[in-house]
Amino acid sequence: MALLEWRSIFQNEANNLLHGDTWNLEFDSTIVPKHPQCGWKEYFRSTSARFQCSSCRRGWPSNRVMVVFHMCLEGNIGTVKVRRIRQNCKKCSNAPMVDSIIEAEHITILMRNLVKKIRIKCYNETLDQGHYYHEKLDVKSPHEPDHCEGCRLGICTRE
Repeated sequence: MALLEWRSIFQNEANNLLHGDTWNLEFDSTIVPKHPQCGWKEYFRSTSARFQCSSCRRGWPSNRVMVVFHMCLEGNIGTVKVRRIRQNCKKCSNAPMVDSIIEAEHITILMRNLVKKIRIKCYNETLDQGHYYHEKLDVKSPHEPDHCEGCRLGICTRE
């Protein structure tokens, strides 16, 4: 269900902005940050999200949730691959990494920034490099690098 929401928001944000080309969005947990395939462009963005442990059901918010986008335009067909960077529970030993739960408002901000980056990187449009920003969640504890896939991959931001 989450992918449908992401696709719908992406199509809404991209409508009429991407030169009439067809763009598709897909989740791909195998893309390697900092190593896009030949011909692909890369974009990182952080957002706020919630997580829920699949073992103990404990939940936690984070304002340091990385999302990696790889994008490619071939002819008039564009593809965006999305990897949501995961976290795991600090209370459970050997807890599996879990995907983030990102609210629609935050997905919309991600998609606005993504469309802008596609216009710059794939269409060579000259746009300002600024970003749209999301509201931060109320987080009571500090970021835990040992439980963050982004920190392990060396891509987590220090915002």
